[in-house]
Amino acid sequence: MKKITLLLCLICFVQVLLTAQNKTHTGKLLRHVVLFSFKAGSTPQQIKTVTDAFAALPQKIKQVKAFEWGTNNSPEKLNQEFTHCFFVSFKSEADRDVYLPHAAHLAFVEILKPVLDKVLVVDYWAGK
Repeated sequence: MKKITLLLCLICFVQVLLTAQNKTHTGKLLRHVVLFSFKAGSTPQQIKTVTDAFAALPQKIKQVKAFEWGTNNSPEKLNQEFTHCFFVSFKSEADRDVYLPHAAHLAFVEILKPVLDKVLVVDYWAGK
């Protein structure tokens, strides 16, 4: 009986270690929130080029599990000049770590740079 109890404890301990090592959060998504403010003088077409390029990333990077975006419409006027918000979701921090240096993401950044004024990025694990 002691051997069975010890074995079960060992199995549980190994499972905890593997979960911690993998840094996955079962059933949760890692949200990568990106806010943009564009330079004065950026044309609607230049901004559309940026949003289209960002929206194309999920088809190019398989680690992206969900993507959505929109423009600010808050009546509070607290957006501090940020006009565009993007949510990129991942199943793990490892997936995000593949996304950030991915060639498609870096190519997108080059499209963005000429019109970008400010960027704000926040990552968090979505609670349920």
